[in-house]
Amino acid sequence: MKNRLFQLEPTVLKGTGILVTSRPAQRTRTRREAFRCAFQGLRDAWRTQVNLRLQTMFGCWVIALGAWVRLSLTEWLWVSFAIGLVLFAELMNTAIEQVVDLAVGLRPDPMARRVKDIAAGCVLIAAMLATAIGTLTFWPHLIRG
Repeated sequence: MKNRLFQLEPTVLKGTGILVTSRPAQRTRTRREAFRCAFQGLRDAWRTQVNLRLQTMFGCWVIALGAWVRLSLTEWLWVSFAIGLVLFAELMNTAIEQVVDLAVGLRPDPMARRVKDIAAGCVLIAAMLATAIGTLTFWPHLIRG
């Protein structure tokens, strides 16, 4: 059973166990094209990943709460870092899952499952850190009333 990785021309380097795939040389992308591709990736992730939309919604709620309690500049720094970290981790998790699915196709693979679980664990750690940052940042404002 082949997958999309093997549509390229695979070559095994003798004695190394390394598979090198080659494709015809392409011209270098312009900065504008690179940004277009990056935004297309964000659009694709937004359309296909429910967790990304959910985490973005939570981030918007936190921003609204921060405006309501009037966070200081330093507190905004920490809150924006936490929101960005969670969104970054979710996007990386999505990319890793897509690459693993591309590599193994539909067949079950214990290593693929392990890699995907580790990537999901990274999102969990980022979310736990964001929760701690949010609690430490907002608690003093909320108990003061």
